Amino acid sequence: MIDKPGIDERLLAAEVAVAWAMDIADLMFMPVGLDGHAWAYRVVTSDGRRYFLKLRRGEFTAAAVRLPGFLRAHGVSQVVAPIDLPNGEAGHGFGDYRLLLYPFHDGGSLWGRGLTDRQWIEYGEFLGRLHAVTPSADLAAVLPVETYRSSAGERLRALAGPAAASEALGAFWNRYGTALHRLSETVDDLASRVTRGGLVVCHADIHPGNLIADGDGPLHVVDWDAPILAPRERDLMFVYSRDFGDHPINAHRAELFRRGYGPLEPDQTLLRYYRSERHLDDVAVFLQSILDCEASAESRANDLYWLTRIAETVADPGYAP
Repeated sequence: MIDKPGIDERLLAAEVAVAWAMDIADLMFMPVGLDGHAWAYRVVTSDGRRYFLKLRRGEFTAAAVRLPGFLRAHGVSQVVAPIDLPNGEAGHGFGDYRLLLYPFHDGGSLWGRGLTDRQWIEYGEFLGRLHAVTPSADLAAVLPVETYRSSAGERLRALAGPAAASEALGAFWNRYGTALHRLSETVDDLASRVTRGGLVVCHADIHPGNLIADGDGPLHVVDWDAPILAPRERDLMFVYSRDFGDHPINAHRAELFRRGYGPLEPDQTLLRYYRSERHLDDVAVFLQSILDCEASAESRANDLYWLTRIAETVADPGYAP
């Protein structure tokens, strides 16, 4: 998010200092992510330690709070897990918001610069380990389970009228509206044809923007907000689609990934379903965000850039999810 939340940052810093028993020297807003209900800050303590603070309007899901620590305890070392409070809890309330504090890792995301050969192998190793984990009974009870019933098409149809009538989106909708409605029909068709197979623990948003690394260093996997029990293609879609990151997979990178992950033959219908459903969901999210009367001009421009990028992909005659 580019826009800051409407909070007093001095009160936020004081709340974090008390909750996690630390002396805070600096709290800096980070305009990262596309979730309209979550914001990020870098926290620096007086002795130079750095942390990543996530602020969410409303509650984090139980799975988002508990799964990362469980995975680290089971040897999935790339997972960035929240830091417990002195009382053993992970999250803390702040008015209408909830807070999670994480270690801060240098290097930034790999969306723009891509993964090195070594990191492509580690990417495969990480997803292989993640998909092999058996969740405990209490964790499985709070993990959502794939249903293949997306709300994105319904949200798109509800937003079509406001988008067409909007000064910010009217021209966009005239150009791409038909293609986006066609995408919604494609999602429904693919959902009716998927083969329902085995379920594994999935990150569900494992694109290079959620991989952090310093140079050719080890991967750190962030943004565990929406894990799910689903076919492994739920995660593999981000690997095999060319829509995520500026340096997507090619034959060489696919071989490196398989070297880490192990033998695999992804179900192509599932990959197509997840790719098209993700596009449709992102379109609905960006339309809603741009139509938000409280959004800044800068935020709207950023969202319209990403929305147009998706729409151009979907409207291309060669598009085949």
